[in-house]
Amino acid sequence: MAKLINGKEIAAEIRREIKADTEKFKEENGYAPGLAVVIVGEDPASQVYVRNKHRACEEVGFYSKGFELAADTTEAELLALIDKLNHDESIHGILVQLPLPKHLDEEKILLAIDPKKDVDAFHPYNVGRIMIGNYDFLPCTPAGVMALLERSGVAIEGKECVVVGRSNIVGKPQALLLLEKNGTVTVCHSRTKNLAEVCRRADILVAAIGKPEFFDASYVKEGAVVIDVGMNRRPADGKLCGDVDFASVEPIASAITPVPGGVGPMTITMLLKNTFTAAKKQGAKV
Repeated sequence: MAKLINGKEIAAEIRREIKADTEKFKEENGYAPGLAVVIVGEDPASQVYVRNKHRACEEVGFYSKGFELAADTTEAELLALIDKLNHDESIHGILVQLPLPKHLDEEKILLAIDPKKDVDAFHPYNVGRIMIGNYDFLPCTPAGVMALLERSGVAIEGKECVVVGRSNIVGKPQALLLLEKNGTVTVCHSRTKNLAEVCRRADILVAAIGKPEFFDASYVKEGAVVIDVGMNRRPADGKLCGDVDFASVEPIASAITPVPGGVGPMTITMLLKNTFTAAKKQGAKV
């Protein structure tokens, strides 16, 4: 039976550490780290994410400010808001909730965020720094995966690591972070031949393709560590599930993340960590 990697517990532990660091920060600097969250339109899932981010900021003692813009907000209006936040000294991190309405150029909007305040680590400047291993911020989900592995005592060095998924948000940066820790990394995707065979080589398998319960036991080597980044609705009953068929894989894995309660809680926690780092970098005394 696999060890359950409990993301809720690990996230709570890291948030307690951030809260303690924030209290010290406020004593020494006289202000709190500040995060601005911008949402355009009324996508229900995005609204839930934004509420969760505000609650997380309150939990650790951050200052947070939300901007809820109408779905027909123009590109010029959104860019003007970002420019204002770039120059607001009380705001250390800026997050524009994705996806944006189709009439807005997502790349142009993300490029407008000051890299020093880019706590999602999506700006090409920060992506490039991750590439060379000299970074301040990491994309929140891959950073969360790395924290789960580290705090669960999973050694990466010398291990065969297979990442299934090549998105700019998860798959690509995940591969770089595993490589940085001396893993031997293979990145798979929709065009990979003999996918199950490649996955069965993995000592550490990261599933991030967005297909409900796609990875069953036939994709997993006995004793592998399985990290499920997926967050889907099961077609049969609408319940939350990951990319991994947990019931099939759990008996043969050595460790596995559940869905929900695995990688999910770590994502916002890493956002908090990035925001605290941004505040420290922007002229603070600590």
